Amino acid sequence: MAGSLNKVMLIGNLGADPEVRSFQNGGKVCNLRIATSERWKDKEGQQQEKTEWHTIAVFSEGLVRVCENYLRKGSKVFIEGQLSTRKWQDQSGADRYSTEVVLRGFNGTLTMLDGRNEGGGNPGGSQGGAPAGDGGGWPTDNDADGIPF
Repeated sequence: MAGSLNKVMLIGNLGADPEVRSFQNGGKVCNLRIATSERWKDKEGQQQEKTEWHTIAVFSEGLVRVCENYLRKGSKVFIEGQLSTRKWQDQSGADRYSTEVVLRGFNGTLTMLDGRNEGGGNPGGSQGGAPAGDGGGWPTDNDADGIPF
């Protein structure tokens, strides 16, 4: 259908360590559970909070490596992907449905939002399967002697 858009963007924290599974063809998928919360005050002035849990399926090879190596329970991440619903059968043979955010190929973005020692991750992130690189052209500690000021 022309003119349609399927895009989900989330900022939240991992509720558990990433779960990586391998396929028979050598590919991998990383499953994440991300919590997003909203807070407000009710009519009586009491603080209220609602947390939503989101299931994320990462199929992009580079992003799976980032998940494996850098993400841990509590890591804060930005996720951009597509909403997908799949049908499956439970042990009794009944049809079940699962809706998840899918990151596949260049249509997915995963950016780590934690500081260097927080949440088990490295700062920076990755987009479209490429891990965070050399700092985007800014000098790193290795070339600090070459700074002219």
